[in-house]
Amino acid sequence: MKFTKEYEEYMRGREKNGLKKVGLKRFKKILKRCPREFRSQYQHQKKEGGEEENEKPVWFGGENSSLHQCPDHCTVCDGTFFPSLLEEMSEVVGCFNQRAQQLLELHLASGFRKFVIWLGSKVSSNHEALIQEGKDLVSYAIINSIAMRKILKKYDKIHDSKQGRTFRSNARRLFGDFSLTFENGKPMLSCGLFDSVNLDIDLTCSICLETVFDPVSLTCGHIFCYMCCCSAASVTIVDGLKSADSKAKCPLCRREGVYEGAVHLDELKILLSRSCPGYWAQRLQTERVERVRQAKEHWESQCRAFMGV
Repeated sequence: MKFTKEYEEYMRGREKNGLKKVGLKRFKKILKRCPREFRSQYQHQKKEGGEEENEKPVWFGGENSSLHQCPDHCTVCDGTFFPSLLEEMSEVVGCFNQRAQQLLELHLASGFRKFVIWLGSKVSSNHEALIQEGKDLVSYAIINSIAMRKILKKYDKIHDSKQGRTFRSNARRLFGDFSLTFENGKPMLSCGLFDSVNLDIDLTCSICLETVFDPVSLTCGHIFCYMCCCSAASVTIVDGLKSADSKAKCPLCRREGVYEGAVHLDELKILLSRSCPGYWAQRLQTERVERVRQAKEHWESQCRAFMGV
């Protein structure tokens, strides 16, 4: 399995930093023993019954059989496979939650408390470093999710069952404390990151008072529509937020210098476009007209400046 090698290489350096992983090689060995063990048991039963060893059941040979399949409920690996996978999955989720909590506390803290948290953690207080740490954490969650999905898919293939798929669905319900709700037309993102921490994020843009479209997060943590943000920073969409004045303030908290490190929330954009497609299509048409107008004015002014008009 090529993915197993890539996964092991990815996790090799991260294990030193205390990140947990899924033991793909160990689970593959458990699944490899399964058909061999059943074949051994079958041949032993045939010897005791006085039948020939060469005779094979349907699932061990023949044109319409699969050599690597065994009955739906496998006593050989069910007792170790799922409990071990659940334990390792819990460790990965716990590790993710712990790192996410550190990032969140460091991001939201201010003054002396932020300095104390920074001293007690290995995370850099630099904003760019925090963003990179968050991206690395998301990548860590994604690759472990893929690893679990692949090993469960292999289990179902070997056993010709749907137990792996059922396990994955149950795991989502166990760890998936995440929801996007609309109350009186206003979107609210709720995340239960830890046992005692719930994060509720209002996804209404404070400038246009609509659901955030093409959302962007400023370094202060407030979320706005991208075009609304450009308007508040007195820049065009062509120049972008990085060209904003360093003294430009957040429309909500009035903090300065929050535009240069703004982050586009692409995952949130996809979630909202799928959750409210009607509003998204309407807003897309409206913004397309405005973006074309701004782009046209920008390049016309550039041409006039070039020609000295």
